[in-house]
Amino acid sequence: MSSADLIRTFLTDRLGVEPSQIQPASLLADLGVDSLMLAELLFEAEDRLGIEIPSDLPLPSTVGDMRATLDSLTTAKTG
Repeated sequence: MSSADLIRTFLTDRLGVEPSQIQPASLLADLGVDSLMLAELLFEAEDRLGIEIPSDLPLPSTVGDMRATLDSLTTAKTG
């Protein structure tokens, strides 16, 4: 599963966000992602992508930021 697929699936299944609203510049908060949902999304990413998210990670504010963060952690893991 790619980071984009994971984010899209999470937002549509858990929050009922229309797929057309999920754009790189979309603010996570505007899509209904509060701090608890953000934590759930990050934990799910750890499980599904097999990555470890550092506790000092700057929190992403947009869909694009989230994808870039997850992609960089995935790349760092695979070397």
